[in-house]
Amino acid sequence: MQLRRFVSGPLVAGLLITGYAAAHAGEPRALLELFTSQGCSSCPAADKLLGEFANDPSLVAVSLPIDYWDYLGWKDTLANPADSARQRAYAHVRGDREVYTPQIVVNGSAHALGSDRAAVEHAIALTKHNPEIMSLPILMSVGGGNLNVKVALGEARHGSGEVWLCPLAQAVPVEIGRGENHGRTITYHNVVRRWLKLGELSGADAAWNVPISDIKSAEIDAAAVVVQEGTADKPGVVLGAALLPITDQSSQSGGRTIEAR
Repeated sequence: MQLRRFVSGPLVAGLLITGYAAAHAGEPRALLELFTSQGCSSCPAADKLLGEFANDPSLVAVSLPIDYWDYLGWKDTLANPADSARQRAYAHVRGDREVYTPQIVVNGSAHALGSDRAAVEHAIALTKHNPEIMSLPILMSVGGGNLNVKVALGEARHGSGEVWLCPLAQAVPVEIGRGENHGRTITYHNVVRRWLKLGELSGADAAWNVPISDIKSAEIDAAAVVVQEGTADKPGVVLGAALLPITDQSSQSGGRTIEAR
């Protein structure tokens, strides 16, 4: 499904907390953002493929349910207007205004049909020609009741950018009662439930300790961190991304460290 009309809108900004605890870094090669809708008959194949990508430790794959197809007979139960705004902002920056579902945006710079594995992998390969993409290590750990995040700039020099925290629901089955997918139960993977702005790139290493209680709920069992050039309204390439499961044990005061990917 495609929507050509562009409407701008900001992402949701959130909390800013400082501090850090040691962790191990993963080194993913791509951030995949699937813009999907429960009201889109073309999306279930992409939702399934996103689940496969989510099992690849070299990828950070997330689902971003949009709301602009809600008028077609089924209101998406996971949709977030911030996701729709993000997709439109990408299209505006690219200049093609290609807004459709299912669409996967790769590393903030290329897009592909979300159900086409070969096209997504080709987009990943294309984005790797830019040495800045996925060049910043992001370290995540859980300890002392906090989610600890560190962005290690090292000798790297980047332009302006932002650091975003995305609480995730790793697997959400939805029974769809009306619309194009009526009668189907579809599982959505690594669903972004909120966008929380941690801060901005400042030319030095940056760290945050985010209380688990601020982001954890019955549906939230993981978190992703995205470092991206530009702003919410004008997003650039993805400089780094990581994902970390958050289990019930993770939020205990004793803490533990897990390797992020």
